[in-house]
Amino acid sequence: MNTRIVVDAEICGGEPCIRGTRIPVHIILSHMAAGDTEEEILRNFPNITPQDILASLEYAAYLSTEKMVAA
Repeated sequence: MNTRIVVDAEICGGEPCIRGTRIPVHIILSHMAAGDTEEEILRNFPNITPQDILASLEYAAYLSTEKMVAA
């Protein structure tokens, strides 16, 4: 998995976040889903990089591959 995304029980209650920040991945994804551009996201979150945005997308893509197992 991408090293830019971390999950730590001591940071944001264990939500996946951008390394070195307290910015949850879902916040970045929500801004993207709302139509914000990369430039707008970087302006609103100056502590992240374009690579962090891509890592958030990669993380979401990874999670979307999970399959449900029938009980």
